[in-house]
Amino acid sequence: MTEIDMLTMAYPPLIVFAAALLVLVLPRVLGFALGALSLASVVAVALFAPEGAHLTGTFLGFAEIQPFYIDDFTRMMGVALGFLGTFAVIYAYSSEASKTMAAFALAYVASAIGAAFAGDWLVLVFMWEIMALTSTLLVWHYGGDAVRAGYRYALAHGIGGSLMLFAVIAHYAQVGTFAYGEGVDYADAVLAGGIADGLPLLLAVLGIGVNVAFVGFHTWLPDTYPRPHFAASVFLAAFTTKTSAYVLLRAVPEGNIYLAYMGGLMAVYGVVFALLQHDMRALLSYHIQAQLGYMVAGIGIGTTIGAAGAMGHLFNNVLYKSLLFMAVGVVIYRTRENDLYKLGGLWREMPLTAIAFFIGALSITAVPGFSGFISKGMVLDAASGYFGGPEHQALYWLLFLGAIGTFLSFIKLGYYVFFHGESDREVRDAKPGQTTAMFAVGGACVVLGLPAIGWPVFTDLLPLVDGAQFAGTDGLETLNPYSMGHLQDSAILIAISAVGFKIIRKPLSKLDYSDPALIVNPAMYHLGRGTMRVTTWTYATVDAAVVNVVTSCYWIGNNPVLAVDAAARRLPMVDVKEHRAADGGHPSTIHLRTGIGTTVLLLTILLTVVLWLLIN
Repeated sequence: MTEIDMLTMAYPPLIVFAAALLVLVLPRVLGFALGALSLASVVAVALFAPEGAHLTGTFLGFAEIQPFYIDDFTRMMGVALGFLGTFAVIYAYSSEASKTMAAFALAYVASAIGAAFAGDWLVLVFMWEIMALTSTLLVWHYGGDAVRAGYRYALAHGIGGSLMLFAVIAHYAQVGTFAYGEGVDYADAVLAGGIADGLPLLLAVLGIGVNVAFVGFHTWLPDTYPRPHFAASVFLAAFTTKTSAYVLLRAVPEGNIYLAYMGGLMAVYGVVFALLQHDMRALLSYHIQAQLGYMVAGIGIGTTIGAAGAMGHLFNNVLYKSLLFMAVGVVIYRTRENDLYKLGGLWREMPLTAIAFFIGALSITAVPGFSGFISKGMVLDAASGYFGGPEHQALYWLLFLGAIGTFLSFIKLGYYVFFHGESDREVRDAKPGQTTAMFAVGGACVVLGLPAIGWPVFTDLLPLVDGAQFAGTDGLETLNPYSMGHLQDSAILIAISAVGFKIIRKPLSKLDYSDPALIVNPAMYHLGRGTMRVTTWTYATVDAAVVNVVTSCYWIGNNPVLAVDAAARRLPMVDVKEHRAADGGHPSTIHLRTGIGTTVLLLTILLTVVLWLLIN
């Protein structure tokens, strides 16, 4: 068997799942090393497996199911998730993460990779549900505040996963197959995908919308990600939301303008509430929503440059967002402080962490020379109709406002953590493993954004783009991210943000408004509690009534004469002779009560029998 054949037969999620089990029983250093190597192997499979390579089998009774498929999209996802996962494991090892946490994290990563490599909707939704379960366990493992947040997280993703499952079922009922559809022909590349129109598409968009944090569906994100172990946040920041953005493109390959404007709203909403945060990881969590907005907008626009830009921004976000969580995690690890306003002047004590943070910050704010500049420019070009597509000026300005808010947020975070005032803390810098992970990921952010050197390599990795060329509406188009127009836009953004932060810095530090959408947490708690109380009260009332009726009937059956006497006494002018109870007056010994679970089971059986009789 040749090397290529072996790569074709390899199933990346299974490799990582095996590492998740072994990390529990091996010595700590060996287990973590094996976990990192398993994820490095995913990168190798993604890069070197031939186009169209796949595994086919029978799953859940359905034949011709493809758990593994290689095309340009799955290749890019495998490289992104495998590369980041490798260094996230190294970071977790150096951050004193336990073997149990590492096992949960690896299982979570394996399920996300399984969803990314899936060749049909059945495998995808199966991995989607495992991803929700394993990520919940990763959150819960830390204990404390993470337990309740993890419970709310599980509810949100349970609802989203159920909607996605119903969408796939409805899709199968409509088209008769779980295979990805023909999707959209982007001239030289075809994106196979697309959920059937109508109810399946609506359910899929709503279900995916939970995972990609549509406005109103996003409350789980800032509620959950700041609470677990800081190394767990690095994994969480990269996998669920980015895998879901990819699945959204699979589901809606032709785009939808309402989806595009939802992306614009996400970009603005996320940065507004990021600016108001005191907790560093909460700020970064809102920026996950904001950056997902650019991906959703690019997908919704529905052009080649929009889809390619969305996938490029996904790739970059996996890198720089996780890098930012790594840097902030080191700050939390060393200072035991989450509030950015209680820090300051740390650049002297933690210069390596400061450098890593600013690499991530310059990438996410799309400064020229960093990879975020390339992909964000592609999405803005798609919104402006730069390459001949439809022009969406309102959407463009929403995304532009989001870009300004991003600059302001990271100027604020970097200023208050590393520069503001003098540090009164004697803290050490990042540990060697943490430094290695941060600079490996940060190095990719720099190299892939370098003018005329790195960015063609980056765009060549993207689906729908060959080197710097892609199929536009008017024929073959050539990307030029370092055009004078892009550089001018970047200069304007930097200038507005620098002046704007100077103006809003002091009033902003006094603001502490929480996201109004977070009212859903106490509202759902009280709704659930109230519903449970009404349910138990109703059950108790019905139970008491039924027991009384049955007991009365039993007594009447044993004492018909006394029953007649009792009824007769209610009549006027009737003289009734006294009689003794046939059973001596003892109460019924029939066992009438049972638990609510048994009751529901019995009622279900009864209703099933009734339904069967009615049908037949």
